Amino acid sequence: MDRNEAGSIFTQFLDDLPNGKSTDIHILTDADADGLPAAALLVRSLHADGYTRVTAETRKKFENAWMPEVHARLKQRNPQALLLVDLGARPDELLPGIPTLLIDHHAPFGTPPGATLLTSYGTEPTATSGLLALWCAQAIAPDLANELQWLAGISLLSDLGDKAPFDDLAESKARFGATALKDLTALLNAPRRTAEGDATEALELLLRGASPKQILKSNDPALDALKTAKAEVSEALAVARKAPPRFSTKWTEELGADIIMVRIDTPCQVHPLVAQIWRPRFPKAVIFGVNVGFRPGFVHFAGRAPKGVNLVQFLRNHTPEGADGTFGGGHDQASGGALPVALWNPFVAMLGFGPELQVTESSQTALFA
Repeated sequence: MDRNEAGSIFTQFLDDLPNGKSTDIHILTDADADGLPAAALLVRSLHADGYTRVTAETRKKFENAWMPEVHARLKQRNPQALLLVDLGARPDELLPGIPTLLIDHHAPFGTPPGATLLTSYGTEPTATSGLLALWCAQAIAPDLANELQWLAGISLLSDLGDKAPFDDLAESKARFGATALKDLTALLNAPRRTAEGDATEALELLLRGASPKQILKSNDPALDALKTAKAEVSEALAVARKAPPRFSTKWTEELGADIIMVRIDTPCQVHPLVAQIWRPRFPKAVIFGVNVGFRPGFVHFAGRAPKGVNLVQFLRNHTPEGADGTFGGGHDQASGGALPVALWNPFVAMLGFGPELQVTESSQTALFA
């Protein structure tokens, strides 16, 4: 997938819309600092190109795009076209009869019937969803896309880090300020990690912001909300850092690495951060942040693996019967899932862990009382 191919797929999708530039287009995006700037780029470039009826929303806490309650909400909006951004790809149906475009960079499970998948997965380096959105924007509103390159810069910083192998990051730093980009990226990632998990205000900031520096210096109430969210997440992470690691060598031969799990109890989505924190100490192991306090009745876990270890394939090879279709999604070295307690306990025992990773109904009842 390159710039020209992404632009071609996007413009062809638009050309086939039933009512041209009057089509009701709705965008559902992930709530992180990749999905948020991607959606903002798409909304703003579509508006600039004359599409007058474009709306966007972020997924909420616990949600994935294939949940019945998400489908019900989307149907209430009655869109004539749907864009699904940075939320993965599954072969299950979304909105039957509605033209649908998926823009994504995660390992796909498949493509919904009749939908179009615009993905960078399988190409190296792998473009983020935000960079794919920039390439789409450049195909329909190049002048505006140039002004909004910083949104792709945030996406690259968030998902690939400060050394992301794309010129757009270096250019964004030079044009818009490296410090401002980093500071705004950290703030944008905070709301979806809070106990409430609502990133609506973060998206609204990006829909009206002129630049990272302008946003950070503004008196926008949404900016204050992001700062409050960041403080909440920092407090939860400080507690989670103290949790001890647990070890298993049961699958070292198949996986190519030992497995380490760190169990935490918090309503905040900091289990991926916990995995990242422990990686430098155990660089040759797969690290899972395991959160038993995130969602009633479920255990959520996020893993980080060293280069050369395909965590997605391992998890898909060992998916418990009854797990939902998002289990083992993500990237080859960054994957995880969520399991009901009844499925989690045999799964974690199968991985070679003992009572310290088992979850009881009474322990969760106490957490969520």
